[in-house]
This record gives sequence, C-alpha cells and structure tokens, in this order.
Amino acid sequence: MKNCVLKLLLFTALLHCSSFVEADEHASNAPPRKNRNFIANHREKKDMAKKEAAKYLELRRQGFDEVSNTKEAAAMRDYKLRKKKRKGILRKKQSSLANVLFPGVSPEDYSPSETIYPITDFVHSKKTNIPFEFYDLPICQQRKMVKIRKNLGTRLQGMSPKPAPFEMNIKQSHGCSPLCIVNIHGKKIRWLRKLVERQYRVLMSLDQLPVLMRSKELNYAVRGYPVGFKAPPAYTGLNHEEYYLYNHLAFTVTYQEDPSEYEGVRITGFDVHPVSVSHKIDDTLKPKAGSFQRSLQEDEFIKTCNSPNAEEVINDPSSYLALRLGPTGEDLSVAYTYSVDWQESDLSWSDRWDVYVIGSTDDDVHFFAIVNSLMIVLFLTGAIATIIIRTLKQDIAGYNEMHTLEEAQEETGWKLVHGDVFRPPQNQPMLFSVLVGTGAQIGAALLLSLLLSITKFINPLKKGQTLTSIIVLYVLCGSVAGFVSARLYKFSDEKAWKMNTIMTATLLPGCMVSIFMVLNVWLSFAGAATAVSFFTILSLFALWVCISTPLVFVGSFFGLKVSKIEVPTKTNQIARFIPEGPWYSSQPLSFFLGGILPFGSVCIELFFIMSAIWLHQIYYVMGFLLAVMLILAATCAEVAVVMCYLQLCVEDHRWYWKAFFNTATSGLYLFLYTLWFLVSRLELVGVLPVVVYLTYMAMMSICFGLFCGSVGVLTCFWFTRTIYGALKVD
Repeated sequence: MKNCVLKLLLFTALLHCSSFVEADEHASNAPPRKNRNFIANHREKKDMAKKEAAKYLELRRQGFDEVSNTKEAAAMRDYKLRKKKRKGILRKKQSSLANVLFPGVSPEDYSPSETIYPITDFVHSKKTNIPFEFYDLPICQQRKMVKIRKNLGTRLQGMSPKPAPFEMNIKQSHGCSPLCIVNIHGKKIRWLRKLVERQYRVLMSLDQLPVLMRSKELNYAVRGYPVGFKAPPAYTGLNHEEYYLYNHLAFTVTYQEDPSEYEGVRITGFDVHPVSVSHKIDDTLKPKAGSFQRSLQEDEFIKTCNSPNAEEVINDPSSYLALRLGPTGEDLSVAYTYSVDWQESDLSWSDRWDVYVIGSTDDDVHFFAIVNSLMIVLFLTGAIATIIIRTLKQDIAGYNEMHTLEEAQEETGWKLVHGDVFRPPQNQPMLFSVLVGTGAQIGAALLLSLLLSITKFINPLKKGQTLTSIIVLYVLCGSVAGFVSARLYKFSDEKAWKMNTIMTATLLPGCMVSIFMVLNVWLSFAGAATAVSFFTILSLFALWVCISTPLVFVGSFFGLKVSKIEVPTKTNQIARFIPEGPWYSSQPLSFFLGGILPFGSVCIELFFIMSAIWLHQIYYVMGFLLAVMLILAATCAEVAVVMCYLQLCVEDHRWYWKAFFNTATSGLYLFLYTLWFLVSRLELVGVLPVVVYLTYMAMMSICFGLFCGSVGVLTCFWFTRTIYGALKVD
C-alpha cells in the first residue's frame, strides 16, 4: 500500500514538472504575469528617470536657462518640478503644476483684437511691510474706469485692484506709445527717492499671471519691477549717488493657439523690461503750471518715442531719467511710455506657472517637517502608552485591592487627590472658560478652512478669498465657543452666565479689533495701502454683532441646557494640602517645558508660512498644513496628559490653569521665533514696519496659544475622568 502511494505521489510530481517545462518552453507566447508586469514597469520608469536626468544635465551643459519660454527651458523646469507635479496620497500621479496649485481653475480664452488691461496690485518692498497703491505713484491715471468687485479679505489686506493705464490688444504688438506727461514736484521726488532706496517693486497681473522680470544670462525670474534704481558715484561720474526712475515699460506677452483643442488665444506669460529714459519733450506738450498731468493724443509725438525717426527705447547711461528738480528748481516733467510685444509660444497654459515656483523649496522639505513632527508624536505616544498601560494599570489595580482606610493612607500618589481633582478652578473660572471656548472656536474655524481648501471650495487665485473664508468660518463657529465655555462655566457652579456669554463673544474679537484700529491709525498717517477704511471696520462690526454674538448665545443656551458634567468622584468640602513638588512641576518652569514640544512639531512648516506672508512667496501645500495642524493638536494633547499625570502624582490637584498654560506657552515660543525671523530673514527699515510686523505676529501668537491651551484643557479633562472613573472609591 505504501509503495502504491509513493508511486502515485511520484507520478503526480512528474506531471507537475512536465507542466512547468512546457510552461517555460511557451513562456514567450504566454501573457506576462502581474509580478513580471510590475518589474517591467518599475524598470521602465527607472530608465525614463535616467533619460530625463541625462537630458537635463545635457541641457545645462549646453548653457540653456530655466526661466525663458523656450522648449528647452520648459523641459528643464518640468524636470526640476517633477516632484511638485504629483498628486495623490498613496499612488502619486503626474499632473500639471496649475492643477496642483489652483485645482479646478479653467483657462480663459480671448478673441483676437480683444482689448485687455493689466490689473494693478501693491507697490511693496521686502525692506518694509508698508505697501502703497499703484496710483499713489506720480503716474498716468487709468484711462478706463472699471470696477472690480472686492471681498472682505481684499479690503482687510488693503488690496484695491484697478486696471492699469496700459491698453493691450490681443496679438497686436506695437512699439513705444506715450501715455501722458506728469509734473513731479519736490516733495513727491523725495518720496520716490525713498521708495527707490527701500527697493519698492510694482506688482501687476494679466490674466491672473503676475508680471515677471526675467534674465536669461543670470537665470532668474522675479515678480514685479522696481520703481527705479540707485547708481553709485563710480557709475554716474558724479561725486554722489544718483537716483533714477523707470518711466518706460516694455511688455512681452506670450500666448498659445490650438484651434483643434479650443477657440481663441490663451496667455502663457507676462514679462516686463523697465527702462529709464529721459524723453525729449516739446514745451508745448508739458502740463500747464499748477496741473499734474497731461494726457497725450495719437497725433502728438515725442521725439524719442513715437516720432517717425525715433529709435528703440533702451537703457542707456547717457539718457537715464534722474530723480531731481530742474536747474532752476522747476518740477520734473516725466513722459510715461510703454510698448507691447506679443509672441507665440509652445508653452502650454497648464505649465505657465512653472517659472513662478522654480526657485521655491522642494516638497521633500515639507515631508521632512511632517516626519519631524511625527517623531515627536511617536515619542510622546510611547511615553503615554507607558504611563497608561504599565504605570496606571498597576496603580489602579493596586488601589482597587485596598479595603481599609489605614492601607489607603499609607499610599501616596494621584489617588489621594480624588476628592479634590474635580474641584472647579478657584481663580477666575469665568476667564478660564472663556479662553478655552475661544480656543475651541479658533481650532474649528482653521480646520474647516483647511478642509475647504483641500476640497477645492476655496480658489487661491481669487485674492482675499482665503482670509474671507477664515473670518466667516470663525464667525460661524461662535456656537462652538459658546457651548464649550458654557459647559465649563456651569461645571464651576457659577451663576453669571450672561456675563460669561458676553465675555466669550467679545473678549478676543474686542482685543484684536482694538489693536487693529490703533495700528490702522498709524498706517493711515503713513499713507499705506493696507490702511482699512471705516466702512470695512463697520462691516466687521456688523459680522460681530449680527452673526457671531447671536451664535455664541445659541451655543451657550445649549451648553447650559445640557446637564452638568458628571465626574466619577465626590469633591471634599475642604481642599487638601498641597505638598512641595519637584522642580519640574513648579511654576512657571513647567509652563516653559510643556510648550517646547508643541512648538517644535510645527517650527519647520512655520518657516514656509512666514516666508509666504512676509517674503511674498507662494504657499500651496494645504494638505501638508492640515497634517501639521492635526499633529500639533495630537502633540498638545499628549503633552498635557503627561504633565497632568506628573502633577497629580505629586498630589497637586490644581490642574486646570496649569493644563492650559502647559501648552498655551507654545504661543510665546512662536512670538520668540518671529523675533528670530525678524532679525535673520527680514531687512525692515524704519520703526513703523517693525511695529506692524510685531503687532500682527503678536495677534497670531495669541490665537495660536489659545488653540493649544484649549486642546490641553479638554484632553486633561477627559484623562482625569477616565483614570478616576476606573477607581473604586468609597
């Protein structure tokens, strides 16, 4: 019998071997397996990556730049930005940068000969955060009055988009065309020299594309063009520095046409080359005495611009326009001119944003920031797991085995304060509940804003829409603040619920608006474009009174209507004596120790956010920002739990305010970080720019601290209810 079984097994094995041999013989005709497909695809992708890298290195060796609109430059940009053009979480798919930066935005098609105007933006400088409007400059006023609708965010940021005086017709190039002649008096000249000294740049956009200055030789591209420039004595041949004004703008607009795909013209690039030229102006064309500007007609000629014998307008040291009064002190007459050159390009509309991001930080740095934050969270999670699984489990098991009061008195630790741990905060319970409720409101508004950004409900191309969304969502989240504040206030057995609700609705907004209005007065005196009008402040007040405050009352009503928060232990009538604790639990040292880790989890990503705010860089990784915010909340929760447990172990039952400040001090570290950023990264000139920067960052630090403190308190409340609920207490 055994021999028959062995023979049968041997025969079966021989059949399998023969089938394997036949399969190998016909492998060339058989379809590839999944693992072979995977290996082949992997090898193919690897070979393509090597070819792209070799192509990029070859183009660099040949001396091609990365900023022009040529095929070679577009290929080099595509290779450098390949990581930024990936979408998806697990399986990254290649996409265009326009789809990554501005998802859901569709191109606009223009008909030939259609008239369009660039849209003006700020005149700003990295040396000062006090911008001005384009028409604050002594320049030609707009020819066509076009009203552009502004939202609340643009009004608060001081943005006043208006059409520039430069008229452009689709696909119609023209040479030097005069706009107007302006008389600039001495006070305005001194102001322009100040703008040149502080390196102010003019920003404008066409078809939502910011204007660029490109240099193929130096391989750089920057947004905007300078108001003028300052030349040293060695360059001017004078014994002093001289200031010059750019009064001629040579625009280059690149476009693409593809009748098989769409109808019309799509703009793919908007460049400018500023020129300083002292035009030869006839006295008959100059503005009359006492007038500011004289517009020029088509039949009026300037010898150095639109006359038949005029040469090309270029930057020539012999014809620079100096910013100074005339020989006898008369006003400076400046002729503003411009030219437009339309060039067809092979660059697609979806790749037109590549040049704006070519010098930005790679996404790997954002990944590093998240990994750094995750390491902190994992470290804290391990510490908490040790506390909960080992220490607390042993403590609870040991405490529950005690049956006599004498045995309990011999023990020390967190069980001994079970009769006082839920004693309401004795110091300022109203302020405590208001701060925690406000922090919860801030967190809910930021979370909803980031979710809307990720789900494409917020369009980044619409200026001010993000700030408008944050303000509106903060107002709508007033019920969250009212509910949380009322619940904590009712737990404290306090009775002045009306005052608590009013304080919740007015404390943070009132402080912020008061600071903002004082700063707004100084900005108005300085003539800054960011000075907010009275009607904008009135609209904020209307949002506050008509929407936010009623919602806070609604949330407070439901918070007071719900039954009081139940706790697992009874509170003693007399508070227990608190012994002197170790050094790490003493105030304010414990506050500073607790705030380090939450701030450390966001400090890397914070650099990119502040660079986008103050250095005018592009920030678009909202998914990363949402991940960092969730990691921040987790870090605050875990730090608060660890610090609270250590505090209860030394028999200190006053954990409410300590739980708040243990994580809220992250706002203090944020403000200290802003001081470092001011010294190391910014080059602000003057007192007012520094005051503006510190004021706005102080407001942000307060909101950041309130959010972190609120997370710490709510987590500690859950933690204490959980561990004391597991005890058997008489």
